[in-house]
This record gives sequence, structure tokens and C-alpha cells, in this order.
Amino acid sequence: MLNFEFQNPTRIVFGQDTISRLDTLVPNEARVLVLYGGQSAEKNGTLAEVRTALGQRQRYEFGGIEPNPSYETLMKAVELVHAEKIDFLLAVGGGSVIDGTKFVAAAAKFEGDPWRILETFGGAVTQALPLGAVLTLAATGSEMNFNAVVTRKSTKTKAFFATPLVFPQFSILDPTKTYTLPARQLANGVVDSFTHIAEQYLTYPVNALVQDRFAEGLLQTLIEIGPKVVNEPADYDSRANLSWTATMALNGLIGAGVPQDWATHLVGHELTSQFGLDHAQTLAILLPSMLHVRRDSKHAKLLQYAERVWGLTTGSEDERIDQAIQKTRTFFESMGVKTRLSEYSITADAIDKLVQPLQAHGMTQLGELQDVTPDVCRQVYAASL
Repeated sequence: MLNFEFQNPTRIVFGQDTISRLDTLVPNEARVLVLYGGQSAEKNGTLAEVRTALGQRQRYEFGGIEPNPSYETLMKAVELVHAEKIDFLLAVGGGSVIDGTKFVAAAAKFEGDPWRILETFGGAVTQALPLGAVLTLAATGSEMNFNAVVTRKSTKTKAFFATPLVFPQFSILDPTKTYTLPARQLANGVVDSFTHIAEQYLTYPVNALVQDRFAEGLLQTLIEIGPKVVNEPADYDSRANLSWTATMALNGLIGAGVPQDWATHLVGHELTSQFGLDHAQTLAILLPSMLHVRRDSKHAKLLQYAERVWGLTTGSEDERIDQAIQKTRTFFESMGVKTRLSEYSITADAIDKLVQPLQAHGMTQLGELQDVTPDVCRQVYAASL
């Protein structure tokens, strides 16, 4: 196991009817900006619960944060923060809203061009507004980590930043708030969570027995409940387990002391930027191909994955790896998520167009061994057709 430090200051309030706890979690004198996405939070009553729980606090609202939060939209929220002297942010929504709120928290206190926050991957951030979250979609784990992804529409740039200064002070997870979500969003949440775990688990062995077994248990949980969550009527137990699994997938615990990959995510960002695919759709397309193309460097972990997660113990090593990758693809497809570029009308002609921005952004040595070069990315895109 590698050397590591682990710190996560986010307080989780989990369970049904917990939004009322906002009254004890948000400072009484706070000037609060509630940030959200579309109209679903209004229609399903979540925003009404939030307003009631905030009581007499000075409250402002900012809606319209996109599924891939845009820099342009978020800067409008920053202007509102400055104009109204906001001192506490409350995200109500899924990972995109929480990611966007993290950016607003950092940008509102940033001196200079706020895009520098993304250019420095968060390294230039020295202060941020406090924030909390009310989660309505289990997927990204943003409710319990300090990562965020923001898209600049004008340049079609999807960029990442991270700083401990944007850890949510608290996050409220009420699984019943996922009951009205469409199947597509639920499936995306399962795929996103699954790939988060895979990016930290499917690398190479470092004798991190606890992290390995924890990751394998989370993967098996998603395999067990994923199709039920997507295809059957809302059920509290399955939604609760999905919510907690998604949070555990990316709160830093299973990644502590182990090598991490993240090439699938970074390569997938170009599919979102250029073709508008959902983030999870890009992951479902690229993860099986990424595992196939890089099977030699991931050989030991792929065999472990085949046996411990999928129960594959017979056949040659190559056959077991092939079966494990195919089962991963089939699992995604069982929830209605397509796993081929051609199913989104993306052809081989697009590969150069997808690789060029990776080179332009300096993403030429990705992965746990920094061996995912532009040529490897081409191979992954080609294997995904």
C-alpha cells in the first residue's frame, strides 16, 4: 500500500425527511444563495422543503445550472454573489449542480481571471465561500469530495479542478428525492459510480487489501441493484443503497493509498464537449475499450476483477479477462446505456478531432502509469466504434 493521508470533513445527513435539518446546519445569520438546475427540484417539492427549512434567513436563488455546468452560467451566479453579499451557498441537485456550486464558491473569492481556477486544476485557489448540498441524484459523489468539472462553452473546453477548500460542509442525502428521476438519469448514476470505482481499482496491485475488498463490494452492490433501480418501480432500499454506494465511490476512501487511473474520464470529456453525450454515456462507451486496449498493464487486476467481482474462475487468463470486460459492457447495456460510438452516429472520421484537443490540453501521458498517449487514445476510440 502506498503512503497516504485521508481527510474528509463533509458531514453526511442520510435518510428520509432530512431536509428539515437545514435549520440546524446553515448558520442563522447566513445570506444564502440556493443554486439548482432545471425545474425538477421545483416540481417535485424539494425546493419548497428547502425554503421552509431555511426559515427567515435571507435567501436568494439561482437556477439553470446545466447537466455539464458551464463557466458562462456559473459566472452569472458569481455576479449575484457579489451583488447580494452572499456568504453561504447551498446546492440543490445532482453532481453537476454541486460541481457548479464549488466553482462559484471558489470564483467568488478569487482575485484575477476565474478561469485560472481551471487552468491550475485548483492550485491557484486560496479561499472559498462555505457551501452545503441537498442531493437529488446519486452519481458523481460530489456531495462528499472536493472535485468539480466545468465546461467553457465558448471554447468547448471541459476542465477539472480540485481543492480541499470546496469540500461541502454538509450534504443531505434523502433517497426518496430520486424517486421521480427518469430511467436515463438513474442508469447514468449507476454507470458513473461503477466507473469511479473502476478508475481507482483496476490499475495494478499494491497489497491494499482493505481498499480492494471495499471496491469489490461496491461494484457487486451496483451489479446487484443497478437493473432494479433502473427498470423497477422506486424502492427505498435500492435507492438508499445506490445513494450510499455512489457517495462511497468517490469520497477518497477506496482511493487512499492506491494508484488511480482516470484516463477513461479524461478521454471521455471530449465526447461530451464535441458531441454532447452524457458524461456517463461516455464512460459506458470507453471503459470496456480502455480495459481491452490496456489489458497488459492491468493484467493482474483484471484477473482479480474477473474472479472476485464476476465469479469467473475457469478458462485461460485471457479468456477470463475477455469475459469480465464483456460482462461489464453487458451490465451497462442491461440498464439501457449504449456502449458503442456508432450507436450515437459517431464514426471513425471523428477520432482525430477527438484526440487533437487532448494533445492541445497537454493530456498526453494519462493513466496510473502515464502511458496513455494520444496513440493509445486513438486505439481506445477505434475499439469503441
